[in-house]
Amino acid sequence: MIVFKYGGHAISEKEQRDPILGLLAKAIASGERIVLVHGGGPQINRELEIHGIKSEMLSGLRRTTPEVFAVVQRTLSGEVLRNLVNQLVGFGVNAIGISAGDGNLIRAEITNPELGLVGEVSDIDISLLLTLLNEGLTPVISPVGVTREGIGVNMNADLVAGAIGGAMAADSVLFSTDVAGIYRNWPDVDSVIDVIEVDELIKIARGFEGGMIPKAQSAIRAIQAGAKSVRVFDGRSVAGVQGALANTGGTLVVA
Repeated sequence: MIVFKYGGHAISEKEQRDPILGLLAKAIASGERIVLVHGGGPQINRELEIHGIKSEMLSGLRRTTPEVFAVVQRTLSGEVLRNLVNQLVGFGVNAIGISAGDGNLIRAEITNPELGLVGEVSDIDISLLLTLLNEGLTPVISPVGVTREGIGVNMNADLVAGAIGGAMAADSVLFSTDVAGIYRNWPDVDSVIDVIEVDELIKIARGFEGGMIPKAQSAIRAIQAGAKSVRVFDGRSVAGVQGALANTGGTLVVA
């Protein structure tokens, strides 16, 4: 069972049929159970720019005002989610699109008011996902959550995928991103790690910056919560995704 985090930088907006989704469709057709969690940072940035809304990043997370959240929600749970589901259907996948807050899947809490409407995973219930998978459906999940008080929140897709992967005791959580893997000395491109145990990752992650922070946190939390392995890899090419599905490339994180 695989949880596949489809990074926003990897999402094709130029092609009607993304070959990467075709690879996932082939894996599903062969009997692999896949849950797909998508990002959409570049798509959000584009929409914010179109509407003249300013946004800033703090420790790899987007500061989300109510105005920014309105764009985040309609972009992720609307445009991006529907585009991915539509393409998967075209590849023969019985896909279904949901948001992280749908059903009782994830309940979020706002832990850092400085970030605004940004949620951390508070509770997770994978019953809905298991039901969908058992019915032959492939869940596609946008990282838009909700608190127990009914407040919609922006969630980091890496953290959502990691939480789901851990809760489902996934054989592999694959983080498709725009870098070659986890860098021991960020941003030194020659310091990409091939294999690392989670305890060592915890130690070196203290020195990480920017977007590498949630990637490392997600890998650590996924392993600690029960995922058997995590792989962080460059998902902008078909070859990169092929390698990850074949258990090669990027950085492998193990217990």
